[in-house]
Amino acid sequence: MTIVKVDVERFSLTSSKPFDAVVAAFKSAIGQPDIAEFFKETKATHSFPDLERVVRRNLGPTDLMLFAQFDLGDILRRESGSGTPRIMRFVVGNPLIMKDMVKHVPDAGSYAPVTVLVDERAD
Repeated sequence: MTIVKVDVERFSLTSSKPFDAVVAAFKSAIGQPDIAEFFKETKATHSFPDLERVVRRNLGPTDLMLFAQFDLGDILRRESGSGTPRIMRFVVGNPLIMKDMVKHVPDAGSYAPVTVLVDERAD
């Protein structure tokens, strides 16, 4: 077995906007299909052009779509009984871009789609 190290860049952005405003702005930029229905539709296609139409119909203005979202802060808030922290994890991507990535670099399948983490901090 060969182990290959892959360097990954992470970016952090800080905003003075309220948490809810950041989440709303982010979600308005991505498609939000009913993911179970989306996968059912893609499996039912019989050609790549048909599949591509289904994907494109579900993309947002940034050409990305939401695959899953997790309220990570919910568990911590329940444990502490507090209203904080507020942390949301979004798994987003574009199946057509992901296809091109893995076609040229199979390892890309391990880091596409991507995770976007939005968290509220006191500072």
